[in-house]
Amino acid sequence: MNARMSPAPSSPASAGTTLLVLDADPPPRLGRLTGRVRVEHADDTTLAEKLPHADALLVWDFTSHAVRRAWPGEGPRPRWVHTASAGVDHLMCPELAASETVVTNARGVFDQPIAEYVAALVLAMAKDLPRTLDLQREREWRHRESRRVAGTRACVVGSGPIGRAIARTLKALDITTALVGRTPRTGIHGPAELDRLMARADWVVCAAPLTAETRGMFDARRFGMMQPSARFVNVGRGQLVVEAALADALSKRWIAGAALDVFEHEPLGPDSPLWRVPDLIVSPHMSGDTVGWRDELSAQFLELFDRWAAGRPLRNVVDKERGYVPGH
Repeated sequence: MNARMSPAPSSPASAGTTLLVLDADPPPRLGRLTGRVRVEHADDTTLAEKLPHADALLVWDFTSHAVRRAWPGEGPRPRWVHTASAGVDHLMCPELAASETVVTNARGVFDQPIAEYVAALVLAMAKDLPRTLDLQREREWRHRESRRVAGTRACVVGSGPIGRAIARTLKALDITTALVGRTPRTGIHGPAELDRLMARADWVVCAAPLTAETRGMFDARRFGMMQPSARFVNVGRGQLVVEAALADALSKRWIAGAALDVFEHEPLGPDSPLWRVPDLIVSPHMSGDTVGWRDELSAQFLELFDRWAAGRPLRNVVDKERGYVPGH
């Protein structure tokens, strides 16, 4: 069986089926399910009491950790959980991982938008656009030289659909790009080659899933091996980076610049020292969020629901031990 497909559920959905939605604003567009299933809603405070009565759970609020807290409780649990996000670290817990519940994610919705965002960050840093905008606000005419991106080298960490889309987009800019994944295979380097590839890269881009092996992987040692002219971009998960080590590397000019779209704690508080780190671009976890993205997420879930209701195998099935959807 394809690793990204689940077995068919034990019974198809019916009007007596309960779909529980962990809400966020604006809510998902689920009008097509009217009359087909009973849709109930929960928030962080009510999820635990409603979970035992649900057949399926839509985690629309993908910033919430309520599933991780509520799942170990008493009573039965949903047969299927879908999260409207690429990452699943916010909901996985040992009890869910060990259960027979199928978990799916929003794989495919964010790939190209994030790749475009990374390309924009690379160009912005190479062309010194943040300083240009600062100087414009100050009405100061200061000529500088910028950097050519064609012919530079990139190391993209994370070989899933997002990482592959980033690699394709950077290659279109004539950037020589190496892709690093969990398992070496044709066109993808293994973890053992990461340090070597980082040490010669002009751009190091993190798009890896958060797992026990990847947590804190970008630390002082890794920032210390990068070139002084190199830049770092993280669009994966905030916990992949030791933020204090990155701030120190930038302050000491070990590397030339960085851009973070994800953080260990979100939203980033106004008192966070990261706001004041030199040559760091901070964006509010928005790299994959283009106009209409919520409608795409709703449409994807409805397509998956139709498959689940008909007893057909699901797409985007997460390997709960690994924490992501396995590739080919």
